Amino acid sequence: MKVMILLALNLFLVGLFVYLLRMRGLLTYYRSGRLWLTWMGIGIITLMDEFTSIFYVPAESYRFIGSSAIIFIALTSLLIRLLSTRFVEIAEILEHHGLIGGGVYSFSYLVLGPVVSFVAVSSIMVDYILTACISAVSAVLNASSFFPAISDSPLLVQSLVLAAIWFVAGLNILGIRENVRFTFAIFIFAAVVILNLIVSGLMDLDHASVEQIKESGRQAVASTQGGSWIETYGNFIKNIAFCILAYSGIESVIQTAGFVENWRAIKKAYLFLALTVGVVTPLVAVLTLSAPIDFPEHEGDLITYFATLLNGVWFGVTVAVLASFTLLMAVNTAFVASSELIERVAHRYGFQWIIATNRSNSLYRIHILDAILFSAIVLITSGSQKILADMYAIGIVASFCINMGSLIIYRYFMGTKEVIPYSTSRLGTLALFVVLTSCFVFLAWDKPHGTALWGLLTCIVLTSGIIVSKKRRPEKAEVAQAESEMEVILYLAEAASRDLNIFFSRPREDSAVPDRRNDVYVSFFSPRQGIPARAGVNHFRLPFGKAGIYHRMVAFLKVIEYELSDRVITVHFGWPMSSWLDRISIGVMVFKMMKLPTLFPKFNFDIGYKPALEIGRKGEVHG
Repeated sequence: MKVMILLALNLFLVGLFVYLLRMRGLLTYYRSGRLWLTWMGIGIITLMDEFTSIFYVPAESYRFIGSSAIIFIALTSLLIRLLSTRFVEIAEILEHHGLIGGGVYSFSYLVLGPVVSFVAVSSIMVDYILTACISAVSAVLNASSFFPAISDSPLLVQSLVLAAIWFVAGLNILGIRENVRFTFAIFIFAAVVILNLIVSGLMDLDHASVEQIKESGRQAVASTQGGSWIETYGNFIKNIAFCILAYSGIESVIQTAGFVENWRAIKKAYLFLALTVGVVTPLVAVLTLSAPIDFPEHEGDLITYFATLLNGVWFGVTVAVLASFTLLMAVNTAFVASSELIERVAHRYGFQWIIATNRSNSLYRIHILDAILFSAIVLITSGSQKILADMYAIGIVASFCINMGSLIIYRYFMGTKEVIPYSTSRLGTLALFVVLTSCFVFLAWDKPHGTALWGLLTCIVLTSGIIVSKKRRPEKAEVAQAESEMEVILYLAEAASRDLNIFFSRPREDSAVPDRRNDVYVSFFSPRQGIPARAGVNHFRLPFGKAGIYHRMVAFLKVIEYELSDRVITVHFGWPMSSWLDRISIGVMVFKMMKLPTLFPKFNFDIGYKPALEIGRKGEVHG
């Protein structure tokens, strides 16, 4: 019976993949003179990173929280799926602002500025460094699980790990097109083997395994029933933090968004991940951790040993080969995503030498530097999977926290007006931020190795970044295009009328403004978001800095008061049109603006809404 079911499964998979391979443009396509990856192409590359967690996370989670890992790995999967919807939203926001790729770095730069963006760079680089290292080590351990002579020799294991890293570096130097084709071939092999593993495990599920699953559920409930709600929440966070490593790689999709044409491909890629590894990882964890296995004895080859129990040594060898190949592809994802990240940083600050490409359009210099860095970490840690796993999670969660914090701040200031097609619940984002920040605090305390590495790399990158940003910051070019207060004054001074109007206008709100000599429209803009297009001769764009819009506005009005003291000045603010939940910042701004009549008693102030085309929403101010 089992043989017949597995035969039918494999025939179906063969037919499915033959059909997919005959499709044109399945993985890549050319448009506008450029090679693009499809949602399937980018999903396959990043899937291999998340998929490889199957081969070491169940054992790691069991080591810390016991059999309740069965339940918490599944709960963490749901949490990560919610998180992926926020990553889609971030991808759309970045595309809206013309920032394609770069992930957490580009978004934190947009929202929080260069200093915090370098913290994001260090966090995500810790993630990629350890992705490459732990995956390479696990690949060798799985491959050598049937060869004691190799696994018993630490020197030989380290040599094979270094060889694996440099092999993948060479693959990336060949170019992204060959890379994604090779990765898809591995994906086909992985899908066939892992589905056979799951079906075999489900068919061999006995009464003892079912009881073990029930017991894990009881342990999971008991672990979150502390004496107080604080203890209950703390236990829940601890269990989630120990399982979050199972979904490393989820951030790599937006990190590599520069390879796809638009954010909709990112959305499809995340849906693809949800329906594949989002389901497979909890299933494999359930089947493996409920099996009668001596877990401490098989910490390094748990899935391989489980496969041997199901279908014999030949199947165990097949899974070991699969583990090695897929773990190598996780190393590949680290190379691809880190090169995209470093390219964005180098491009922004003008380090063109490091982003030179070869004939295959590969960032070969970055790949070589990555390989050197990854090799150094393997040598420092002596290739210990336990040490690497302890260091790994802190960088992942740090990048998650920065992304969610930046998204909350962006929505607080910008509302949902600028990104209409796709948006998520602000309350849900806040809840995710609280949970992830709690996980970060716990891991930072519990994983001193990871905290030390993250802190050290953050200090190095942050110090270097501050020095570089002061000398090479791209905002200088945006500020240079802006107008000055004196240009506004000179324009108004030439007006024949004694009555003058100043309209504070949201950047990019409308395409044109009425050309009247006694009216000016003023837009304050952030140099990081780029200068808005000038809508008319009486539209003036003024940059604001760290002090914020309100203080910039007060300084501007003081200049107007001094230079045009003989005129009647009316200052116009528009009526905020977004929902109160999205635009709480407007309430804060209005509260501050209530002080303006006291500061400028000679001015007239008007806050209102007029549907006429001459004003429209031009007076609306964002916080």
